[in-house]
Amino acid sequence: MSTEPGPTLRKKRLAAEFRRMREAAGLTCEEVAERLLVSASKISRIETGHRGVSLRDARDLMDIYGVTDKRQREATMELAREARRRGWWSAYSDLLPGPYIGLESEASSICNYQTLTVPGLLQIEEYAQAVIGTGLVVEEAEVARRTAARMRRQERLGAPGLAFWAVLDEAAVRRPVGGSDVMVRQLDHLIAMARLPAVTIQVLPFAAGAYPSMGWPFVILSFPDQLDHDVVMVENSVGELYLEKSSEVERFRTGFEHFRAAALSPADTLTLLREAARDVLEC
Repeated sequence: MSTEPGPTLRKKRLAAEFRRMREAAGLTCEEVAERLLVSASKISRIETGHRGVSLRDARDLMDIYGVTDKRQREATMELAREARRRGWWSAYSDLLPGPYIGLESEASSICNYQTLTVPGLLQIEEYAQAVIGTGLVVEEAEVARRTAARMRRQERLGAPGLAFWAVLDEAAVRRPVGGSDVMVRQLDHLIAMARLPAVTIQVLPFAAGAYPSMGWPFVILSFPDQLDHDVVMVENSVGELYLEKSSEVERFRTGFEHFRAAALSPADTLTLLREAARDVLEC
């Protein structure tokens, strides 16, 4: 896989670069906003990567920050151009508004802890439809588009350049979703995916009882270039929370290691998945 960053990572880099420029110039967001004749919230959102930067804004911001070096200006403008490119996920931006899909598409390593359902990257189409259809989505067309986006996300799984490690609570593989036929095929799919060289699946069994750091599902994303820091996405009852501070990322990485240690080995996980499939058929 190429280590060339995609538009989502370039947008993150650009945001960090403009924040660095502003701080080096000794200006506040409010002072910059006043000179640019925009709101301070716009400057703040640019620096957090929540808002794109037009080429005109990029040029004007460098003027305000006193950036005169020709190479730096050209490099920043090129970064701004690349950050405005659209990834495949842009076709689903009305359904998937957050940055997660873009980050996931550019990650080289994904560590996923899941509690109640199979992770999206490991779901078969019928299972995904059942999960999505039980949420707030009611329109069949929207369920279909969300499912299509989830299937598209899975295309990188098992391909060179991506290592995927999932730790699932046993509830995720015991909870019947979509009917017995769908659940059996979902469990068979997990078994097949677990045999891929770059995919590791472990199950935290009920027998483990309470384990350290029990809580909301989360994903740790790492990237090929060290310039792009790890990101943690935490799912909660109101949406998604993104964490990038090294101390926060390390806390979740430690939690993930606790889960790995408490979970069944990959080999024993395969045995449990086969048992779960037999149990579904016997019900």
